[in-house]
Amino acid sequence: MTEPTHDAQTGPIASCHCGAVNIVLPHAPSVVVECNCSLCRRYGVLWVYYDAAELSSLPEPGVTDRYAWNGKHVDFHRCSNCGCVTHWAPRSASRTTRGINARLLPEAVVSAARLRHKDGAGSGKYLD
Repeated sequence: MTEPTHDAQTGPIASCHCGAVNIVLPHAPSVVVECNCSLCRRYGVLWVYYDAAELSSLPEPGVTDRYAWNGKHVDFHRCSNCGCVTHWAPRSASRTTRGINARLLPEAVVSAARLRHKDGAGSGKYLD
C-alpha cells in the first residue's frame, strides 16, 4: 500500500496503517509534543495540536473506536480496523483543540518540527 503523505490543497496527511483513517492537516506542525502521562506513554504517541475548525477530515463515527480515561473529558480514537491511535477530541464543546497522532505523519514532517516534552503526569507544564 502506498501511504498518502500530502494533500496538494492543504498540508500533510496523518494516515493509520491500513489507510482507513486519513486526517489532512491544514499545514505542517512546527512543534510535536511528547506527553509522559500514563496513557500517552503507553500509546507511544507524539501529538500535534490544531483547532477543530482547521480540520476538515476527521473520521466519521464508526471508523474509529473511542476510549475515555479517568475523568472522561477526552476521547482517544483508534482505527477500528488496524488499531492505530489516530487522535483525541474533548467531550466538552467549549474546547476546540484536537490532538492528532504525529506518528501517523510522514517522518520528514515530524523530524522538521521541534520536539517538546510535556509533564502530563504531574504539573501539566512543558519541561523544556
